[in-house]
Amino acid sequence: MKIDPELAATVAAVADEGTLDAASRRLRITPSAVSQRLKALEQQLGRILVVRTKPATLTEAGEAVVRLARQIALLEYDALAGVGIDDGAGARRTSIPLAVNADSMATWFLAPLARLSARHDIDFDLHRDDQNFTARLLESGTVMAAVTSEENPVAGCSVAPLGMIEYRAVAAPAFAERWFADGVDRAALADAPFVDFDRRDTLQHEWLRAQGVSHQGVPRQYVPASHDYALAVRLGLGWGMLPRLQEAPGLVSLGGPSLRVKLYWQQWNLRSDLLDTIAAEVADEARRVLQA
Repeated sequence: MKIDPELAATVAAVADEGTLDAASRRLRITPSAVSQRLKALEQQLGRILVVRTKPATLTEAGEAVVRLARQIALLEYDALAGVGIDDGAGARRTSIPLAVNADSMATWFLAPLARLSARHDIDFDLHRDDQNFTARLLESGTVMAAVTSEENPVAGCSVAPLGMIEYRAVAAPAFAERWFADGVDRAALADAPFVDFDRRDTLQHEWLRAQGVSHQGVPRQYVPASHDYALAVRLGLGWGMLPRLQEAPGLVSLGGPSLRVKLYWQQWNLRSDLLDTIAAEVADEARRVLQA
Protein backbone atom coordinates (compact mmCIF):
# COMPACT_ATOMS: atom_id res chain seq x y z
CA MET A 1 0.00 0.00 0.00
CA LYS A 2 1.30 3.46 -0.93
CA ILE A 3 0.11 6.83 0.34
CA ASP A 4 -0.38 9.40 -2.41
CA PRO A 5 1.76 12.46 -1.49
CA GLU A 6 -0.97 14.80 -2.79
CA LEU A 7 -3.53 13.23 -0.46
CA ALA A 8 -1.11 13.38 2.48
CA ALA A 9 -0.42 17.06 1.74
CA THR A 10 -4.18 17.69 1.84
CA VAL A 11 -4.40 16.23 5.34
CA ALA A 12 -1.49 18.47 6.41
CA ALA A 13 -3.23 21.52 4.93
CA VAL A 14 -6.41 20.77 6.88
CA ALA A 15 -4.38 20.33 10.07
CA ASP A 16 -2.55 23.62 9.51
CA GLU A 17 -5.52 25.72 8.47
CA GLY A 18 -8.10 24.25 10.85
CA THR A 19 -11.01 23.85 8.42
CA LEU A 20 -11.66 22.27 5.04
CA ASP A 21 -12.65 25.66 3.60
CA ALA A 22 -9.38 27.27 4.69
CA ALA A 23 -7.40 24.30 3.39
CA SER A 24 -9.17 24.60 0.02
CA ARG A 25 -8.09 28.23 -0.30
CA ARG A 26 -4.49 27.30 0.48
CA LEU A 27 -4.50 24.40 -1.99
CA ARG A 28 -6.54 26.37 -4.57
CA ILE A 29 -9.13 23.67 -4.95
CA THR A 30 -12.77 23.49 -3.88
CA PRO A 31 -13.82 22.45 -0.35
CA SER A 32 -15.59 19.49 -1.99
CA ALA A 33 -12.30 18.37 -3.52
CA VAL A 34 -10.60 18.59 -0.13
CA SER A 35 -13.33 16.45 1.40
CA GLN A 36 -13.08 13.92 -1.42
CA ARG A 37 -9.31 13.63 -0.99
CA LEU A 38 -9.69 13.06 2.75
CA LYS A 39 -12.36 10.41 2.24
CA ALA A 40 -10.28 8.67 -0.43
CA LEU A 41 -7.23 8.40 1.83
CA GLU A 42 -9.29 7.38 4.86
CA GLN A 43 -10.98 4.64 2.84
CA GLN A 44 -7.63 3.47 1.47
CA LEU A 45 -6.06 3.27 4.94
CA GLY A 46 -9.20 2.14 6.75
CA ARG A 47 -8.60 4.82 9.40
CA ILE A 48 -10.22 8.12 10.35
CA LEU A 49 -7.52 10.77 9.88
CA VAL A 50 -9.30 14.03 10.68
CA VAL A 51 -12.06 14.72 13.19
CA ARG A 52 -14.26 17.35 11.55
CA THR A 53 -14.46 19.71 14.50
CA LYS A 54 -13.73 23.45 14.43
CA PRO A 55 -10.81 23.60 14.33
CA ALA A 56 -10.25 20.18 12.79
CA THR A 57 -8.15 17.79 14.88
CA LEU A 58 -5.98 14.89 13.83
CA THR A 59 -6.34 11.34 15.02
CA GLU A 60 -3.20 9.35 15.80
CA ALA A 61 -3.31 7.95 12.26
CA GLY A 62 -3.74 11.47 10.91
CA GLU A 63 -0.65 12.63 12.79
CA ALA A 64 1.38 9.88 11.11
CA VAL A 65 0.15 10.98 7.67
CA VAL A 66 0.98 14.64 8.40
CA ARG A 67 4.51 13.67 9.46
CA LEU A 68 4.92 11.89 6.14
CA ALA A 69 3.57 14.90 4.21
CA ARG A 70 5.98 17.30 5.93
CA GLN A 71 8.92 14.98 5.35
CA ILE A 72 8.09 14.66 1.65
CA ALA A 73 7.80 18.46 1.31
CA LEU A 74 11.14 18.97 3.04
CA LEU A 75 12.95 16.37 0.94
CA GLU A 76 11.39 17.81 -2.22
CA TYR A 77 12.68 21.27 -1.30
CA ASP A 78 16.18 19.89 -0.75
CA ALA A 79 16.04 18.03 -4.07
CA LEU A 80 14.93 21.12 -6.01
CA ALA A 81 17.63 23.16 -4.32
CA GLY A 82 20.14 20.49 -5.28
CA VAL A 83 19.32 20.89 -8.97
CA GLY A 84 19.21 24.69 -8.76
CA ILE A 85 15.47 25.25 -9.13
CA ASP A 86 15.16 27.30 -5.94
CA ASP A 87 16.96 30.33 -7.44
CA GLY A 88 15.53 33.45 -8.98
CA ALA A 89 12.12 35.08 -9.08
CA GLY A 90 9.60 32.15 -9.09
CA ALA A 91 11.50 30.34 -6.39
CA ARG A 92 9.68 27.54 -4.65
CA ARG A 93 9.05 28.32 -0.99
CA THR A 94 8.61 25.85 1.82
CA SER A 95 6.99 26.15 5.24
CA ILE A 96 8.98 25.02 8.26
CA PRO A 97 6.90 24.58 11.44
CA LEU A 98 8.92 24.96 14.65
CA ALA A 99 7.99 24.90 18.34
CA VAL A 100 9.59 27.28 20.82
CA ASN A 101 8.97 28.48 24.36
CA ALA A 102 7.83 32.06 24.89
CA ASP A 103 10.96 33.30 26.69
CA SER A 104 13.26 32.02 23.94
CA MET A 105 11.08 33.61 21.29
CA ALA A 106 11.15 36.93 23.14
CA THR A 107 14.89 37.01 23.75
CA TRP A 108 17.04 35.13 21.22
CA PHE A 109 15.25 32.74 18.87
CA LEU A 110 13.96 35.14 16.20
CA ALA A 111 17.39 36.53 15.25
CA PRO A 112 18.70 33.30 13.66
CA LEU A 113 15.39 32.81 11.84
CA ALA A 114 15.67 36.30 10.36
CA ARG A 115 19.15 35.51 9.06
CA LEU A 116 17.92 32.24 7.59
CA SER A 117 14.95 33.84 5.84
CA ALA A 118 17.30 36.34 4.21
CA ARG A 119 19.21 33.47 2.58
CA HIS A 120 16.50 30.88 1.93
CA ASP A 121 12.92 30.86 0.68
CA ILE A 122 11.43 29.73 3.99
CA ASP A 123 8.14 30.53 5.67
CA PHE A 124 8.54 29.83 9.38
CA ASP A 125 5.42 28.65 11.19
CA LEU A 126 6.15 29.11 14.90
CA HIS A 127 4.17 27.29 17.58
CA ARG A 128 4.59 28.73 21.05
CA ASP A 129 4.30 26.49 24.08
CA ASP A 130 5.99 25.91 27.41
CA GLN A 131 9.42 24.29 27.03
CA ASN A 132 8.09 21.29 28.95
CA PHE A 133 5.42 20.67 26.31
CA THR A 134 6.98 21.54 22.94
CA ALA A 135 8.22 17.96 22.48
CA ARG A 136 4.59 16.80 22.17
CA LEU A 137 4.29 18.90 19.00
CA LEU A 138 7.14 16.85 17.52
CA GLU A 139 5.38 13.61 18.36
CA SER A 140 2.18 14.73 16.68
CA GLY A 141 3.96 15.84 13.50
CA THR A 142 2.82 19.43 14.04
CA VAL A 143 6.41 20.69 13.93
CA MET A 144 9.70 19.48 12.46
CA ALA A 145 11.92 20.77 15.27
CA ALA A 146 11.53 22.28 18.71
CA VAL A 147 13.28 24.13 21.50
CA THR A 148 12.47 21.97 24.49
CA SER A 149 13.55 21.14 28.02
CA GLU A 150 13.24 17.43 27.19
CA GLU A 151 16.69 15.81 27.15
CA ASN A 152 15.46 12.41 26.00
CA PRO A 153 14.76 12.40 22.27
CA VAL A 154 11.24 11.94 21.00
CA ALA A 155 10.89 8.79 18.89
CA GLY A 156 12.31 9.47 15.45
CA CYS A 157 14.14 12.62 16.55
CA SER A 158 17.69 13.67 17.36
CA VAL A 159 18.59 15.95 20.28
CA ALA A 160 21.38 18.45 20.94
CA PRO A 161 21.97 20.77 23.93
CA LEU A 162 21.52 24.51 23.38
CA GLY A 163 22.36 26.00 26.77
CA MET A 164 20.55 27.35 29.79
CA ILE A 165 18.24 30.25 30.61
CA GLU A 166 18.73 31.52 34.15
CA TYR A 167 15.76 32.99 36.02
CA ARG A 168 15.90 35.20 39.12
CA ALA A 169 13.13 36.35 41.44
CA VAL A 170 12.81 40.13 41.03
CA ALA A 171 10.35 42.91 41.75
CA ALA A 172 9.86 46.60 41.06
CA PRO A 173 11.34 48.90 43.76
CA ALA A 174 7.94 50.27 44.87
CA PHE A 175 6.49 46.74 45.03
CA ALA A 176 9.44 45.50 47.11
CA GLU A 177 9.14 48.47 49.46
CA ARG A 178 5.45 47.78 50.03
CA TRP A 179 5.51 44.01 50.43
CA PHE A 180 9.05 43.28 51.64
CA ALA A 181 9.80 46.28 53.84
CA ASP A 182 10.85 43.95 56.68
CA GLY A 183 12.65 41.48 54.43
CA VAL A 184 11.82 38.64 52.08
CA ASP A 185 10.59 36.11 54.62
CA ARG A 186 7.95 33.38 54.60
CA ALA A 187 5.22 35.61 56.01
CA ALA A 188 5.79 38.28 53.38
CA LEU A 189 5.97 35.76 50.54
CA ALA A 190 2.69 34.20 51.61
CA ASP A 191 0.95 37.58 51.14
CA ALA A 192 2.81 39.24 48.26
CA PRO A 193 1.21 38.64 44.85
CA PHE A 194 3.33 37.13 42.12
CA VAL A 195 2.96 36.90 38.35
CA ASP A 196 2.42 33.55 36.61
CA PHE A 197 2.78 33.18 32.86
CA ASP A 198 -0.11 30.73 32.67
CA ARG A 199 -1.56 27.83 34.64
CA ARG A 200 1.23 25.50 33.53
CA ASP A 201 4.01 27.85 34.63
CA THR A 202 5.75 26.43 37.72
CA LEU A 203 8.88 28.59 38.02
CA GLN A 204 7.43 30.83 40.71
CA HIS A 205 6.05 27.78 42.51
CA GLU A 206 9.49 26.10 42.54
CA TRP A 207 11.16 29.24 43.88
CA LEU A 208 8.55 29.60 46.63
CA ARG A 209 8.99 25.95 47.55
CA ALA A 210 12.73 26.52 47.93
CA GLN A 211 11.88 29.35 50.33
CA GLY A 212 9.67 27.04 52.38
CA VAL A 213 6.39 28.54 51.12
CA SER A 214 3.57 26.74 49.33
CA HIS A 215 2.23 28.57 46.29
CA GLN A 216 -1.29 27.47 47.18
CA GLY A 217 -3.32 30.43 48.37
CA VAL A 218 -0.73 33.05 47.44
CA PRO A 219 -2.25 35.87 45.31
CA ARG A 220 -1.17 35.76 41.68
CA GLN A 221 -1.69 37.51 38.37
CA TYR A 222 -1.74 35.69 35.02
CA VAL A 223 0.03 37.43 32.14
CA PRO A 224 0.44 34.94 29.24
CA ALA A 225 2.95 36.78 27.02
CA SER A 226 6.68 37.01 27.63
CA HIS A 227 7.18 40.73 26.92
CA ASP A 228 4.01 41.61 28.81
CA TYR A 229 5.04 39.37 31.69
CA ALA A 230 8.33 41.25 32.08
CA LEU A 231 6.47 44.55 31.79
CA ALA A 232 3.99 43.48 34.48
CA VAL A 233 6.87 42.78 36.89
CA ARG A 234 8.52 46.12 36.07
CA LEU A 235 5.23 47.95 36.66
CA GLY A 236 4.75 46.29 40.06
CA LEU A 237 1.83 43.99 39.31
CA GLY A 238 3.69 41.31 41.27
CA TRP A 239 7.10 39.74 41.67
CA GLY A 240 8.21 37.15 39.17
CA MET A 241 10.97 34.95 37.81
CA LEU A 242 12.56 36.82 34.92
CA PRO A 243 15.24 35.51 32.57
CA ARG A 244 18.47 37.44 33.01
CA LEU A 245 18.12 38.30 29.32
CA GLN A 246 14.95 40.26 30.17
CA GLU A 247 16.00 41.95 33.40
CA ALA A 248 15.80 45.75 33.33
CA PRO A 249 17.92 48.18 35.39
CA GLY A 250 16.41 49.09 38.73
CA LEU A 251 14.63 45.83 39.51
CA VAL A 252 15.15 44.51 43.02
CA SER A 253 16.45 40.97 43.50
CA LEU A 254 14.49 38.98 46.08
CA GLY A 255 17.46 36.66 46.68
CA GLY A 256 16.98 32.96 47.04
CA PRO A 257 18.13 30.47 44.41
CA SER A 258 18.20 31.30 40.73
CA LEU A 259 16.53 28.66 38.58
CA ARG A 260 18.28 27.34 35.48
CA VAL A 261 16.29 25.74 32.70
CA LYS A 262 18.29 23.61 30.27
CA LEU A 263 17.18 23.87 26.67
CA TYR A 264 17.64 21.34 23.87
CA TRP A 265 17.06 21.31 20.14
CA GLN A 266 15.11 18.31 18.94
CA GLN A 267 14.43 17.72 15.26
CA TRP A 268 13.21 14.94 13.06
CA ASN A 269 15.92 12.38 12.44
CA LEU A 270 15.72 13.02 8.72
CA ARG A 271 18.59 13.77 6.35
CA SER A 272 17.77 17.27 5.19
CA ASP A 273 20.23 20.00 4.28
CA LEU A 274 17.68 22.70 5.06
CA LEU A 275 16.75 21.33 8.48
CA ASP A 276 20.43 20.89 9.36
CA THR A 277 21.13 24.48 8.25
CA ILE A 278 18.36 25.74 10.53
CA ALA A 279 19.71 23.68 13.44
CA ALA A 280 23.24 25.04 12.93
CA GLU A 281 22.07 28.66 12.84
CA VAL A 282 19.97 28.20 15.98
CA ALA A 283 22.85 26.49 17.78
CA ASP A 284 25.26 29.31 16.85
CA GLU A 285 22.89 31.90 18.30
CA ALA A 286 22.35 29.83 21.44
CA ARG A 287 26.11 29.64 22.00
CA ARG A 288 26.34 33.43 21.78
CA VAL A 289 23.37 34.21 24.01
CA LEU A 290 22.63 31.36 26.42
CA GLN A 291 24.69 30.15 29.33
CA ALA A 292 26.74 27.05 28.65
